[in-house]
Order: sequence, then C-alpha cells, then structure tokens
Amino acid sequence: MRRLLLPLLFLVTACGTGSASGEKVPVVIGYQSKTINTVTAGTLLRDKGFFEQRLKELGKKTGKTYEVTWQDYDTGAPITAQMIAGKIDIGSMGDFPLLINGSRTQKQGEDGTRMLSVTGYNAKGGLNTVVVPPNSTAKTLADLAGQKVSASVGSAGHGTLVRALGDVKVTVENQQPSVGASALQSGNVAALSQFVAWPGALVFAKQAKVLFDGSALNLPTLHGVVVRNRFTQQQPDVVREFLRAQLDATKFLHEKPLEAAEIVAKATTLPVEVVYLYNGPNGVSTFDLSLKSVLRKALKEDVPFLKSIGNIEELDVDKFIDDQPLKDVIAGTEDLTNPAKIAAGEPATASEVWFDGEAAPRPVATPTELLKLINSEGKKVRTGYVPDTELGTRWFADHVFWVNDNGKLLPFTTEAAAARHGAVLTFEQALAAAGK
Repeated sequence: MRRLLLPLLFLVTACGTGSASGEKVPVVIGYQSKTINTVTAGTLLRDKGFFEQRLKELGKKTGKTYEVTWQDYDTGAPITAQMIAGKIDIGSMGDFPLLINGSRTQKQGEDGTRMLSVTGYNAKGGLNTVVVPPNSTAKTLADLAGQKVSASVGSAGHGTLVRALGDVKVTVENQQPSVGASALQSGNVAALSQFVAWPGALVFAKQAKVLFDGSALNLPTLHGVVVRNRFTQQQPDVVREFLRAQLDATKFLHEKPLEAAEIVAKATTLPVEVVYLYNGPNGVSTFDLSLKSVLRKALKEDVPFLKSIGNIEELDVDKFIDDQPLKDVIAGTEDLTNPAKIAAGEPATASEVWFDGEAAPRPVATPTELLKLINSEGKKVRTGYVPDTELGTRWFADHVFWVNDNGKLLPFTTEAAAARHGAVLTFEQALAAAGK
C-alpha cells in the first residue's frame, strides 16, 4: 500500500504545481494612438513589443503566460470608463483626463486607480494649441468672442482654452478631435483647441494656423500612465515590467528619434513630419517617466480649476500618485532638460531643415542659418523646424511668423507675438531677407 501511495502523492503534487505555473494572466492596456505624447506607453511601445518581451522573460521565472490586449481610443474618457468597469488594467492619457480618472475612481477606495509615471510633458504648456482657419482674420483669442470653438470638454486642450480665454465668452462645442477638425475645415466653428498632434497636423496640411500657443500660459502640461490599484496589488511584477518597457521605449525614442517618428507615423497615418515636430530632438514633447515635483505641483493646481468648471468633485493628488513602482525601476530626476537634443547650437535657437530626397533633417544653429541654408542649397524643402523666439515652442518654419531684427530673422508661432517685435514677414519674405 505504501509503495502505491507514494507515486500517487507525487503525481498529485506535480499536477498542482503545473496548474499554478501554467496560469494565464490577461493584461489589458488602453491607449490613444494619435495622442503622440503617450507613444512610449502606447503606439511606440506596442509596435516595438518591449512589454511583451519583458513579460516573456518574467514568465520564465513565474511559469505564467501573460496575454496583452491593446485597446485604442481617441481620448482618455472612454479609457477611464473601462477602468471603472474593471475592463482596462493600465491606461495612458493627458493631465486633465488623469485627474478626472482619479476623481471618479477614488470612491472605489483600494479598487480605484493610481498614477504611475509620466510619458511626456511640456514645462510651459506647449502640448495644447488653439488654431483657426488659414484665412481667419482673428489675431487674438479676444477676436473669437461670441463665436463657436471646438474642444473635447474635460481634455487638456479644453483646459488651455478656458484658462487662456479669461473673460472672453465663446460657445464651446464639445467634440472629438477628428470631428472638431472637420468642423474647422467646414467653417462650422471659428477655432479648435486641442492636444497633440491635432493642431500640428492641421497646420502642416495648411488647414489651420496658430492663434494661441499653450506655452504662453507657462503652466506645465503632461500625459501619464494610470493603473487599477487592485491590479498593482495582484500583479506587482507586471506593473514593474510595464514601467521598464516604457523606459525601453523612451530610450529608443531618444536614441533613434526619426525611426521612432516613422514607426508612429505608419501606425497612426499621421505625417512623419508632424510626429517628428513633437517627438523629435528639441521637440514640443519631452519624454521622461519621472514624477517631477513641478509636474506634481501642476496637477495639484489643476484640481481647483477642474472643480470650478464642474469636471471633478475633489481629488487628493498625493494619494492618487503611487511612485513606489517607478522607484523600483528608476531613480527619477528633477531635470527639465529635453534629453533629445539637436546636434547644433543652443536649445533656444537650434533648428532643423529637411530637404526633399534626404533621409533625415539637417541640424543648424539658428533660424537665420536655416533660412540661409535653404537659399544656398536651392533644393525643395520638405519641412523645417524652428523654436519660437519668446516661448521656445518648436514649430514648422514655413508656418511661423517672422520678424527681421537687423538681419537676425526671428520666428514666432503666432502673428500677434511677431507683431509685438516688428513688421511681420511671411516665410518667403524671410527667405528673401536672409540671403545666402
């Protein structure tokens, strides 16, 4: 009898171990493919497969199989709804949607959500922009008084609009970005206020011009990663591997910015020139996972504003942010310097020009040198990138407004800003003034 029981006991034990080690763990990620400030936790991360690679290695240690599902959305609101329902584990979205997410889930206590990391940010607010049709006579936001403006209510783009308008009264049309873009083109709205990459895409397509640069508010804007707290408690290793994978994607973007832009462009159908505007060297977006104090402070200052416009009731930001998983992955930094730099001149003036037929943009030290190079080469220009003289926001060279300051050509994202410095020149006039 003893000889029979021992093999049987071994068999039961082995089957029990096999069952546990063969467990399948589903991981559902909600992201916004066309919100290219989240690509290191979304589009780029998905395409490169960094997360799946890390989970495969994790599985070798745990004996588990991790099944990742990616769900793409236009805005953060539906991601929040799915997280509340327990159907999305990890999501990425902008600062206002993040705070709304935290506010709406905090009533769930331990089943609520927590912010884990930052994907990208702009320390001045340049991720959001108000644009108008190319033939619009509006020069400032005050010129929009009494008219319709498209925005996604509750989004960071909406927040920028409300803050920038001040006492100016407009009718806000609550529309998805794509709907608002169509409304702008058809003349159904006078302006559109949106987050990356919609303003840049419309301007590049010559369907809009910048009326208000969000950097003028000098209030940090950011996008980040949020997770269901219960998922973190149940799968802490998976959460850490996600953050490590996000770091992989961030390093890839810094080391190979053009290749990263090409990957995102292919996945989103956005022009690579637009993606590179935001995500390239000295881009509008700075990619860094760190939960910097200046960004935490900005989130805290956003809460009373969101309360005032009826988007949230209350939120304890310190409790909402869970920085321990990130601390397990990186040390973090308070440095606001963009790790992705143009290899020429100083960041405040460094520019790039991309000629037709050339594989990559050429770096130049200043906007004036960019104009001179275009003249001397005599080649057709695919696009160029220059920083706004006042705000530093990188924009398309042929879609900014120029001023000739004693031979020094200065670019500005808005006509009103340029006019404060002198006679406003078009791109063609600036080229003529630059010479060779």
